[in-house]
Amino acid sequence: GSNVLRMSSGIQVKPKSAAHKSKTSPLPCSLEPAFKPLPKPSDKLNPKTIDPFGAYSQQLSAFASTYTKGGIPCRLVHGSVKHKLQWECLPETVPFDPLLVTLAEGLRETRHPYTFVSKEGFKELLLVEGATEKAIPLLPRLIPVLKATLAHADDEVFGRGLDALVQLSAVVGPSLNDHLKHLLTNLSRRLMQKKFREKVTVTLQKLEQYGGKATVAIIKSKIPTYCPISS
Repeated sequence: GSNVLRMSSGIQVKPKSAAHKSKTSPLPCSLEPAFKPLPKPSDKLNPKTIDPFGAYSQQLSAFASTYTKGGIPCRLVHGSVKHKLQWECLPETVPFDPLLVTLAEGLRETRHPYTFVSKEGFKELLLVEGATEKAIPLLPRLIPVLKATLAHADDEVFGRGLDALVQLSAVVGPSLNDHLKHLLTNLSRRLMQKKFREKVTVTLQKLEQYGGKATVAIIKSKIPTYCPISS
């Protein structure tokens, strides 16, 4: 009837309490990763603590590392038909700085689930009320990230960059014009590839639609062959 377990060696071990068993709790929306104790130096020599995928985990990108540590307040939910994101709190309550930039950086990921989380998270965050006022101040930091995405050699990464650019343009409108020239060189390069010609053209048309007539001159300064949709 005792709560003490007797080992064959004679050592007495008390079972862990319920408090020790359950350490998971909903993360706050502060985006601060949960505190984790530093590993002991002896852990390096302990076979139980050696990660067989250690070399792989050391290659994690900044986005993947942030996601793994719980620094991104949404998770992938596998559905029978399609995947979706589950937010740990209302997206409207999540600070755009730095999450929107972090999600944009994740667009360059090539591994699941980071590809889906970054793409869908970026899109859903821009759909919340007040997204325009929250996103515009972040443009100086978002544009270099999108530029790197559009320069990526992976076709799927480039496609996600195009989608994100259109989504951002729809939210910030003409405010994107001051930064647009930094992105057009990569768009022009892909425009010459047959497989991307149509999608890049549609993207440019969307940029014109959301950015106004001033956008046309900016586009044509880098892509003289562009035919504007406005007369």
